[in-house]
Amino acid sequence: MPCFHESKPAMCWLFFIAALGFAQWAVAAQMMAFESDVAAAAPVLALDAQERKYLAEQRQVVVALTQYPLYLFKDEHGHWSGFNNDVLERISTLTGLKFVYEETFSSDQLLQRLESGAADMSTMLSMNDERRAFLDFSHAYGGASWVLIGHSEAPAVQSLEQLAKKVLVLPTRHALEAVIRHEYPSIELRSVKTYAEARALVESGEAYATIDTEVGARLYPSGRLKVGAAIEGKWDADYLAVRKGQPQLLSILNKALEAFSPAELRAIRHKWFGATAPVATPSAWERLDCWSVVVCSVFALLCLVWNRRLTTLIQQRQDAANDLRDQLAFQHTLLDSMPDPMFVRDLQGRLVMCNKSYEEHLAIRFDQAQGRQLIELDIMPKATAELLHAELMVQLNTRKPCFSERQLLLHSGLKDVYQWTVPFYSADGQLRGLLGGWSDIGQRGRQA
Repeated sequence: MPCFHESKPAMCWLFFIAALGFAQWAVAAQMMAFESDVAAAAPVLALDAQERKYLAEQRQVVVALTQYPLYLFKDEHGHWSGFNNDVLERISTLTGLKFVYEETFSSDQLLQRLESGAADMSTMLSMNDERRAFLDFSHAYGGASWVLIGHSEAPAVQSLEQLAKKVLVLPTRHALEAVIRHEYPSIELRSVKTYAEARALVESGEAYATIDTEVGARLYPSGRLKVGAAIEGKWDADYLAVRKGQPQLLSILNKALEAFSPAELRAIRHKWFGATAPVATPSAWERLDCWSVVVCSVFALLCLVWNRRLTTLIQQRQDAANDLRDQLAFQHTLLDSMPDPMFVRDLQGRLVMCNKSYEEHLAIRFDQAQGRQLIELDIMPKATAELLHAELMVQLNTRKPCFSERQLLLHSGLKDVYQWTVPFYSADGQLRGLLGGWSDIGQRGRQA
C-alpha cells in the first residue's frame, strides 16, 4: 500500500498522457475519415449511348485559357494549378476526358481561338449575349461579384450611374461591355488589351475607373487604386464554356458537375479561396471527470493553450512565407512565359528582375545585369543607354505610365518598337520602381 500511494501521482500523469494521446488520435481519425469520404465519392455517371461514343472517339479536349491566379495558373515548377484545374482534374477522373491547355494572353485572343474552332472550351469566360452566339455554357459551380475600381485619391466608385460622362476602361470584349453600352450610354468606354493596362490608365488618371472581379481586385492591390462597391445585379458566375456543335461534351460536363457533392466542392473552394473551417467536436480527455487528475488537467490545459498559441503563430508565419514563395514563383513563371522582353527596375534605375526574352534580345544573363543601370552595361550603344536611363528617371519623378511607338538604335541595328513602362507601388502606396518592356513591331510588320 505505501508503494501504491507513492506511485499514485505518477500513475495519474501516465493516465492523463494516455488520454491526451487517445484524444489526438481520435481527432486525427475524424479528419482522415472526412477527407477519405470526400476522396472516395466517385459516383458512376449515367451516360447515354451518344455520350459513351463521344468518350470512345474523342477523349482529348483543348481548353483555351488566360492565366488568372487562384483560378488557373502555372506554379513555380511550370505545372498548371488553381481552382479550375482541380475541377477539371476531378471531371477527368469521373469521365476519362483528357484536358489539354492552350494558353492565350488576352480575352480577345481566347475568344478568337474558340470562334475559329482551334479550341473546344474554356473555364475563364463569363456569360453574355455575344458569347452565347457561339458558345454553350455549363451549369454554374460558383462565382464572384464584379467590383468597381477607381483612383485612390478619388471618392470610392459606388455605382455605374456615378460614371456618367466619365471614362471607364475595360479589356477588349469584356463580359459587361455590351450591357454597359446599352444601359449606360453616357459612360465613355475605352478598350485596352489587358486588365493590367486598364489598371495603369486608372492610376495615371487617363481613365476614371475599371471593373474586375473580387478575386482580381484582391490579388492585384495597388497604392494608387481603390476598390469600390460591387455592381448591383451583376455576378461573374463560374461556367465551363463549350464551343457550339458539341452537345455530347456539354452534357458530359454537366453530368460530371452534378456528381460533385456539396462537401467536395466546398473543400476545393476552401483550398483556393478560404472558408470557415468545421468546428471540432470535444475530445475525449475534455470530458473526463476524475478528481485524481483535476490539478494535472488544469496545468496541462494551460500548457496546451500556450502550445496552441505558438502553433498558430508558427503556422501563420509558414503560410505567409509559402504565399510569398508562391507569389514570387508565379511572377517569375509569368514573366518568362511572355514572348516580349520585360524588366523591373528600382528607384535608381537598377535592374531587379527580367524575363528570358529580355536576356535573349540583349545577349546578357540576368546575373550579369542584376543591380546595375543601363549606363553601366555594354548591351546597347552608349547614347541609347543614356537616353533610356534618363527617360526612366523622369518617369520615376512624374509617376506616369508610358505607352509609345518609337525607334531605338541597338547593337543589332535600328529597331521599330512599341515600348511601355508603368510605375508599381507597395501595398502601403510607396513607389517601388518601374515595370516595362517592348515589342518589335518592325518584325511583326515583316511577318505580316
